[in-house]
Amino acid sequence: MSDLVSADPTGGQRLVYDRPAADWLAALPLGNGRIGAMCFGGTGTDRIGLNDETLWSGGPETARLLSTPLGATGAEAVQEVREALWAGDVRRAHELAGGFHSGYSQAYLPLGDLLLELAPQTDDVTQYGRELDLDAAVATTQYDLGGVAVRQEAFVSAPADALVVRLTASEPVLELTARLTSKLQSRPHAVDGGLGLLLQAPADVAPPHRDVPEPIRYSDGPDRGMEAAIALRATTDGELSATNDALTIHGFTELTLFLSSATGYDGPQATPVRTGEECWTLADRTVRAAADRPYEELLAEHQRDHRLLYRRSSLELPATPAAELPTDERVARSDETDDPALAALLFNYGRYLMIASSRPGGLPTNLQGIWNDILRPPWSSNYTVNINTEMNYWPAETTGLPECHEPLLRFIDQLAQAGRGTAAERYGCSGWTAHHNTDAWCWTYPVEGDPRWSNWPLAGAWLARHLWDHYEFTGDLAFLGEAWPTLKSAAEFCLDWLTELPDGSLGTAPSTSPENDYIAADGQPASVTVSSTMDLVLIADLFGRVEQAAGLLDLVDPLVAELSTARKRLPEPSIGGQGQLQEWAADLPEEDPQHRHMSHLVGLYPGEAITPEGTPELAAAAQRTMDLRGDEATGWSLAWKICLRARLRDAAAAHRLVQAFLRPADDSATGRPGSGAGVYPNLFCAHPPFQIDGNFGATAGIAELLLQSHTDELELLPALPAAWPTGRVTGLRARGGVVVDIAWTADGTEAVLTADRDQERTVRYGNDRVRVRLTAGVGHRVHPA
Repeated sequence: MSDLVSADPTGGQRLVYDRPAADWLAALPLGNGRIGAMCFGGTGTDRIGLNDETLWSGGPETARLLSTPLGATGAEAVQEVREALWAGDVRRAHELAGGFHSGYSQAYLPLGDLLLELAPQTDDVTQYGRELDLDAAVATTQYDLGGVAVRQEAFVSAPADALVVRLTASEPVLELTARLTSKLQSRPHAVDGGLGLLLQAPADVAPPHRDVPEPIRYSDGPDRGMEAAIALRATTDGELSATNDALTIHGFTELTLFLSSATGYDGPQATPVRTGEECWTLADRTVRAAADRPYEELLAEHQRDHRLLYRRSSLELPATPAAELPTDERVARSDETDDPALAALLFNYGRYLMIASSRPGGLPTNLQGIWNDILRPPWSSNYTVNINTEMNYWPAETTGLPECHEPLLRFIDQLAQAGRGTAAERYGCSGWTAHHNTDAWCWTYPVEGDPRWSNWPLAGAWLARHLWDHYEFTGDLAFLGEAWPTLKSAAEFCLDWLTELPDGSLGTAPSTSPENDYIAADGQPASVTVSSTMDLVLIADLFGRVEQAAGLLDLVDPLVAELSTARKRLPEPSIGGQGQLQEWAADLPEEDPQHRHMSHLVGLYPGEAITPEGTPELAAAAQRTMDLRGDEATGWSLAWKICLRARLRDAAAAHRLVQAFLRPADDSATGRPGSGAGVYPNLFCAHPPFQIDGNFGATAGIAELLLQSHTDELELLPALPAAWPTGRVTGLRARGGVVVDIAWTADGTEAVLTADRDQERTVRYGNDRVRVRLTAGVGHRVHPA
């Protein structure tokens, strides 16, 4: 492309600090999709937090023990709830709806910590710096310790499947001791100069909001939790000695530590049977293979692997003097100073986090990606599938990471297999369903709790949209054929779940709008009702996608005609008395007018049923809804609002939300002052507490500001903030398989479009449109007026 913009990429590619991490929310994340590491960068004493994406409490046996419903289930029980709703008795409907509930999903667990201690200890530390290089996926700490220059590099290699930590010292006068610890039940395991830790996971971990006598329960019974292990080895030019629980290295100038892990997890339906010793053998085999190779070779291989994904897309925005400050100081000043390069860093960081936490063959990213150090983490660090898991993958296709989408796409199929039994047993419906939560064991039941979050059986409809999105961006018909049974089965459930309403239309009952309440006729909050807007929008979208898929695959299936007929009987969203898009079928007063969930706007984003040109009245109602809700929200909600404002081409409001997202967060657990939602020093999103979905949602939202393709046009800079007068973005992907690079200044805009296959497309810039013919693999330059 032409060099239209002069922007310093450094401010948008590195997180930098001038002090060690004071707590976990200032540590720097590394990952290879499976192994997660949090680097604190301590001097003298250091900590690297460890995670393995497959280490969860419970197992299939625990899920079965917790799945007993609290009351009546089946088609007759559903009909009872409906009859209470027809009679206007929402309290009775609420009570009956609770009968479908059972138990809770399990928790994602911390693996342990690698603790490093340098001797001699001294307070004489100077020239300190630490950073996370997003392009290299390496965390570096360097400092002068009592006159000895120390440098530490750490990365988690996907090809080697290991954490690698390299320390160098300018003089051979230091001693390092490495230990492994864990919050789980554990015992050391030292073999042949290597260090290991054997772990036992709990059989059951209750969510923090559940008050139970034994919230963390270990068991020797059939529901016994999985076992796991960590293996550690070292190579050095110093003198290495090993004890039962430590490795000590004397007088080194070069030292490399190699660490890997293994667990008993073998999929959602398999009871874990591997022992801790067997897990250690697997992990140690990986460690030995890495330790037999030169460090430089491992590093180069790791960087090639990471950059193959990371360099597909990048954003550069103007660098102000703030870009030269440490990242935590930039965040602290974000309320006072506009720092466009910090927004670019946020975008690039979201892509980095996805590569680090979601790789083919693994599990999807959970509420905290793969990084967690708490035994009872917030919301169990599980998969919350009424928004958060979906948001985790919003940037996967648009920013060129379809491989990172694979864990979720595969998991949806596994969830569908489990959800077929839940649909039949709970509701007497065909097809498959899932609710508010799931976990590594594919929990699909409505969890015990309030119906406003529990009684929402449409996670399947929303998750199935990811299958369609992957096809729409890639054009991979073979994938669509593989996804067809899951798409069809999700539609079968929705078709059975719909019921005829008195006016002859189809609707859902019972229905909730996730996690929100309205004010009922008795003046009290209520959640159970008929036909929430989100329900009908998701079902209409799913039916349409299944019809399209059948046509593309040349399938003749009688279900398609049924879906087409049913879709025509689904009401369009309604506009309420304040000009807002109604959240429920009736214009009901909201219990919380500033509620964080924007469920009724799902048709605007990530759907495309609402567009400013196609449905101007509904788009105006969506805009009014957002104005009434206001900007203040939790971190992930701010991210969704960025996406929504982008779709409305409201650049000023979107930029305001990006700025709000980048404010310094507070957290009662740490006493860190701030504004509530925002980002922590390491740019993790604060709900609060930490949830990674906001990071991914913000990256997706910034991508929507720069390119949109949901109307089949390729719209360049549809909601570009005025505060970003120059910039460059590379590697955004449009539906239909087109890579788009854009550069802009006050003097002009230029785009390069490179298609995966020959096609003609309409490119839009403002109100101007041009039709272009694209040849596969050939960049086509566009100079909008």
